[in-house]
Amino acid sequence: MLFVIAAASAVVAGVAAAVLGRWMRSVAGSDSRWLRCGLHVVLAAAGGFGAAHLALGWADLVTFLVLAVACALLVPIDLAVFRLPDALVLPLYPVVFLGLAVTAAMFDEWGSFGRAAAAAAALFAFYFVLALINPSGLGLGDVKLSGVLGAFLGWFGWPAVLAGTLAAFVINAAVALVLLAAGRVGAKSGIAFGPAMVIGAVVGAAYWAVRSAALAG
Repeated sequence: MLFVIAAASAVVAGVAAAVLGRWMRSVAGSDSRWLRCGLHVVLAAAGGFGAAHLALGWADLVTFLVLAVACALLVPIDLAVFRLPDALVLPLYPVVFLGLAVTAAMFDEWGSFGRAAAAAAALFAFYFVLALINPSGLGLGDVKLSGVLGAFLGWFGWPAVLAGTLAAFVINAAVALVLLAAGRVGAKSGIAFGPAMVIGAVVGAAYWAVRSAALAG
């Protein structure tokens, strides 16, 4: 049954991303190949499939699906124009917190909800300080997205927050080294950090799922 739900979620998320493709290019203000290669559809479908394995009920499943589609659009946008548009990021705050609040009420998970809020605030503050220290490395779009991803990871636990955050920086550093070695970028070139943040969040959620399964077993 779980596989059927996951497959259906993947289809819904993939179709939603495909339908939003033109709007994505409009928001980005670009017709880059990153925005036309279908990457957003593949990422959304993968995110939708994973969402079903993380959800407790319909409310958080819908929340995770919306987040998956939004992140699937943000990744190619950031790769194309080095920007995470407010039109995509800011609406995620009420969506994520409302969805998690409904889930908390349904399953008496208010502790998880409080932790999600605390993690959102902590990651937002952490990224904001980093952006002040190194504005060329992190933009305000990254700071705003960090709060959303912090809430997502915080819902599962602080180990997920730590794993997801560390993974983002490790992934970004690895990509930078590979691009430098290949001569694709220079020492002072900018590298989109949003994709690493999204992948890091996936790693953090996957770590929580594997850890929970191991503890349950």
